[in-house]
Amino acid sequence: MDSLPWLAGNVGLIMFLYCGAAWRSKSGYFRLLSTYVTKTRYLFELKEDDNACKKAQQTGTFYLFHHLAPLLQISERHYVAPRVSLLELEKLLEKCGQDTQRIEDSVLIGCSEQQEAWFALDLGLNSSSAVSASLQKSQMETELQGSFIELRKALFQMDVKDVPLLFTAQALLSWHDAHQFCSRSGQPTRKNMAGSKRVCPSSNIIYYPQMAPVVITLVSDGTRCLLARQSSFPKGMYSALAGFCDIGESVEEAVRREVAEEVGLEVESLQYSTSQHWPFPNCSLMIACHATVKPGQTEIQLNLKELEAAAWFSHDEVAAALRRKNPYIRQQNETFPFWVPPKLAIAHQLIKEWVEKQACSPPA
Repeated sequence: MDSLPWLAGNVGLIMFLYCGAAWRSKSGYFRLLSTYVTKTRYLFELKEDDNACKKAQQTGTFYLFHHLAPLLQISERHYVAPRVSLLELEKLLEKCGQDTQRIEDSVLIGCSEQQEAWFALDLGLNSSSAVSASLQKSQMETELQGSFIELRKALFQMDVKDVPLLFTAQALLSWHDAHQFCSRSGQPTRKNMAGSKRVCPSSNIIYYPQMAPVVITLVSDGTRCLLARQSSFPKGMYSALAGFCDIGESVEEAVRREVAEEVGLEVESLQYSTSQHWPFPNCSLMIACHATVKPGQTEIQLNLKELEAAAWFSHDEVAAALRRKNPYIRQQNETFPFWVPPKLAIAHQLIKEWVEKQACSPPA
C-alpha cells in the first residue's frame, strides 16, 4: 500500500518507460512513440551517422558469413544462426592473424527492441578496409563450432526468425562486394559505417543498394490453378509463374506480359496479394498476385525457352500437394510426386490462399 502514492505520481514516467521514447511536438506537449517507431528512428540514425554506428558496434552482435554462406549450427534438427559480440569477433580475428579493422566491412542489418544493433560480416570475401586475405573456411568453422552453409540449401531447415535477417545480410554483403568501383569514374567507392550506401570520393556519386522487382502470379480459370516448372526445379516441384519487371512496366503490365510469354494466356483480371524480399539469385522484391484468365481461353501454349512444363491442377490435387511432407521420396514407378514450394516461399502462400478461397466458395 505504501507504493500507491508513488505509482499515482509517476504514471507518466511509467508510460514513458513502457512505450519507448517521447517526442516533443510544436505545441510543447510530449507524444509517446511506439517501440516500432523508436527502433526505426534508431536505425535511421545509425545509417546516417558513422560515429553513432561505430558506437553501436561496441554493444552490438554479429552474424558471420564466408563467401556469402552464413555460419549455422544444428539445434533440434534445425539450423540456427549464432551471433557473436564485438569482443568475441576481435579475439577471433586476432587469433587468426587478422587486423580487427576488418570489422569495418560489416553491414547493419537491424536491431532489437532494446536497440541492440545487429551486423553481418563476411570473413571469406577479401577485405576492402584492411590489407588481408580471405580467412580459411575450415579454420573459422573449427573456432566457431559451426558450419558455413549456402543459404539456399539450408533455407527450409532454418529457424524462421533468422531468415529475414540472413536474407538482408546476404543481399547487402553481395551488393557491396559487386559495387566497389564507381561506374562513372572507375575509382574505388567507400561504404559508410552502416553499409547503407557507397560513395565515390572522385565524382561524389552516392550509390544505394537496389532490388529488382519480380512479379509472381498464380493463374486460375475459376476452378483450377495453373502451375509450372523450370528444368532447374527439384524433381516434381511446380510453382507459380514468375518473371522480372521490364523497364517502364507497371506491375499489372508485367503480370499480363509474363503470363502471355510463358503460357500463351491472356489475363482478364488480377489482384495483389503480398510481397517478399528474395535474395536468389540476386536481390529481388517478389510481388505476388492472383490472376484469372478469360473464360474458354485456357489452352496452354508453353514457351519452352522459359519453362519445362505447365499444367492445370484441381483444388484437390493442390490441397494434397500442400499436405505432402516428404516430396523427395521417389515413387515405385520411378517418378516423383507433385509438390509445391515450401512454406517460406511466397509461392506457397499464393497457392495456399487459392486453396482456402476455393474451399470457401459455394459449388457451381
